[in-house]
Amino acid sequence: MNCSLTSETRIGTRLTNQDRVGYWRTNRALLMVVADGLGGHLRGELAAQIALDHFSEAFQREARPALGDPRQFLDAAMTGAHAAILHEAYKLGLPDVPRTVIVVCLVQDGNAYWAHIGDCRLYLVRQGRIAVKTRDHTVVQQLVDSGHIGEEAASIHPQRNRILQCLGGYFPPRTDPIEKVRLARGDVLVLCSDGLWGPITQRQLLHSLATLPLEEAMAKLAELAERRAGLQCDNVSVLAMRWGEDEIDSSDEPRTVPYHDLPTQVQDFTATQPDFLRMSDQDIEEAIADIKAALRKLPQ
Repeated sequence: MNCSLTSETRIGTRLTNQDRVGYWRTNRALLMVVADGLGGHLRGELAAQIALDHFSEAFQREARPALGDPRQFLDAAMTGAHAAILHEAYKLGLPDVPRTVIVVCLVQDGNAYWAHIGDCRLYLVRQGRIAVKTRDHTVVQQLVDSGHIGEEAASIHPQRNRILQCLGGYFPPRTDPIEKVRLARGDVLVLCSDGLWGPITQRQLLHSLATLPLEEAMAKLAELAERRAGLQCDNVSVLAMRWGEDEIDSSDEPRTVPYHDLPTQVQDFTATQPDFLRMSDQDIEEAIADIKAALRKLPQ
């Protein structure tokens, strides 16, 4: 597998870094993960680390040297990471379940597959343009999709931190259908937390990739994100890969991931507004019962 990889993670102005970045590879497959622990809940960094560890263990166990079904692997690992977070919270007796958002990309046999929960993003940059960008599971993204606000207004909208899905919490994650794209030489995959994509523009992302080697480009973007965010700078994390092989079949053209409506009953993981204020007593009782039932089935 001919590709180059680089990563950056910075604490910003936060007291701790709750982001986690990792990648693992065989001679036929590469798994990349960026997880961003939710700071408005207890021990977000624990949720991010558990999710990262779960994907790592699943990949190293099943990629020998390739995965039989990449889509099934991503679906199962995402569900398993959610369950692992619940199990650890139960085992530690935590008063609340740690939570994280995440983006994952699997590259195998020249194809890229990806899945995400929340507002960690994946970009596929091809020939100087953004060919693919994941759609955030946020209130603001829904406002953009409905035409109520524009893309530029989203980054400064007062509800920009309202997350509709995460790993951990009362309800299991619901991923969008997993897409596949055939990679072409020079393609760049960028996985990042909102600490990176929030303060910078897509034009700045493209300019750095077009004018600098991959490692320098990511370092410059992380530095730029810190500078533009100023005193409010979140943790900044990015993992990028440049593909170095020719495209085998050009029939699979990259396209933006279709947006699928989220279920009506969703959670909003706003740091400043507790979840229980947006749920009925019956919702809470049913969610807790579901969690306890799931935990009883897990190995102790």
